[in-house]
Amino acid sequence: MKNYKNIIAITALILAIAGCKKYEQFPVDKVTINYVFDSKDSLGSNAQKYLFNIYGFLKNGHNRVGNDYLDAASDDAISSASSSTNVVTILATGAYNSYSLPADENLWAYYYAGIRDANEFVTNIGVVPVMAKYNGYSMKYVWKSEARFLRAMFYFELVKRYGGVPLLGDKVFKISDNVALPRNSFDDCIKYITSECDAIKDSLLVAPIADPNADSHRPTKGSAMALKARVLLYAASPLFNGGNIDAANPLTGYTNFSAGRWAAAAAAAKDVMNLGSYSLLSNFKDVFITQNNSEILFMREVGNNNNIETNNGPVGFTTAGGKGQTSPTQELVNSFPMSNGLPITDAASTYDSNNPYNNRDPRFAATIIYNGAQWLNTQIQTYEGGQSKPNSTLQQTQTGYYMRKFMGNFESANNYSSHSSDWLVQRYADIVLAYAEAQNEVAGPAQDVYDAVISIRKRAGIAAGSNGLYGLTAGMSKDQMRAIIQNERRIEFAFEESRYWDIRRWKIAETVMNKPLTGISIVKQNANLTYNPVTVLTPKFFVPKMYLYPIPYDEVLKNPNMKQNPGW
Repeated sequence: MKNYKNIIAITALILAIAGCKKYEQFPVDKVTINYVFDSKDSLGSNAQKYLFNIYGFLKNGHNRVGNDYLDAASDDAISSASSSTNVVTILATGAYNSYSLPADENLWAYYYAGIRDANEFVTNIGVVPVMAKYNGYSMKYVWKSEARFLRAMFYFELVKRYGGVPLLGDKVFKISDNVALPRNSFDDCIKYITSECDAIKDSLLVAPIADPNADSHRPTKGSAMALKARVLLYAASPLFNGGNIDAANPLTGYTNFSAGRWAAAAAAAKDVMNLGSYSLLSNFKDVFITQNNSEILFMREVGNNNNIETNNGPVGFTTAGGKGQTSPTQELVNSFPMSNGLPITDAASTYDSNNPYNNRDPRFAATIIYNGAQWLNTQIQTYEGGQSKPNSTLQQTQTGYYMRKFMGNFESANNYSSHSSDWLVQRYADIVLAYAEAQNEVAGPAQDVYDAVISIRKRAGIAAGSNGLYGLTAGMSKDQMRAIIQNERRIEFAFEESRYWDIRRWKIAETVMNKPLTGISIVKQNANLTYNPVTVLTPKFFVPKMYLYPIPYDEVLKNPNMKQNPGW
């Protein structure tokens, strides 16, 4: 597999080409893009290296935001570093403005650099006489579609942060060009991204990929269709579809509501399901550590390492270091139902507050390290003064919990070892729940909606129950099913950069981020444990303007046509 650490920048690429090619004896400062997109390069080696550089703009979500997960800026976790200057704490408390949004999330210039490189590739690849073929066509057309896919993804990353953004088409701007471009409408951006997905899907690789060891990082037809489904799901969501923060402003969303947008999102997700190329992996925990599995639609290649464990594993072990960077909240813990699928607030759930971690949805133990959990041949101690909560100056959990997700199977090991740590950008479970969410909004909780949610719960290991509904209730209303689906997304995609954006697109951040976030303080007296809720963060900051990021101050200052988002 190609490691992104080995992807070279375009400057280094040009230097290498200039130094290696016998027929290109020119001074380095005379080497131009013509030597990257080389009419004599029948292998397309130089152009392909340039494409690899564009892949390098994909983000690896593991501890990417100031060494934390983005979800530590939502109601699912906080940073164990517990400093007001942490990037995620700044995001979680709204301590930013148009010129101080932290760089790890202020990605306007970053993604436009990726878009420019993609445009360079799309514009110039035609001259390269690539001999290799795929489905009867020159491989350069597949590469071109890959560049367009990446470009569409970069645009989506911008749109979900800022709303409507300037669309550049295929144009590669020069320094002498007028780049004082206005923002396109939100509607324009959604149409552009989805039309790109439609245009390229049939010229991409098809899953299952013939040589996954070489090509597992590349997008497929299913990847393009999944991107379209995700974009349409966001577009149909309340923040943009009927809940525009500036009702008459076409830059920040639609200026009307349309149920047809939900229908389009449901249809796009169903199209991916109908491919028959993907399926839920039988073991939830293995999805993130098993390369090339049936659930992955697209991923950002990271390779094999144990960085997730060393960054986020529990403290207190001498042979296997862990910094305990991520502290899941009690709110996330409480969202996991029991193994019978019933919420812990249901009187019939069998939840025992004196043994709060027993008989929970199996995804709980695959996501959270809790007091008494098995890890590194040890029963974890997160009670006050315990091995993994020593209450010393050592960085440690702030909530009584550590993150377990994405880690290898180290319950009975003595040390950490390398395992696949790829970042999954798209996986099939997201498509299934996207279909359930959109279809529920279209037609209510019909059987196909039940079936989609049940498939996720069945894979998780929840018991079928006597009615075969895996903890669901027959005859639910649309509102009841919506609440189930939203919670299902929360626990299924914890720490996958889903919750942070979901509470925005659902327009519930004003509620969930204006409440205190809590953890648990466990006091041990002899063999008895007492569980005491504690407040770990009191945001009380979220106001409607924060549903979208501010356009960077410099962009507005230098471009008279650039309109700022409302309230900033």
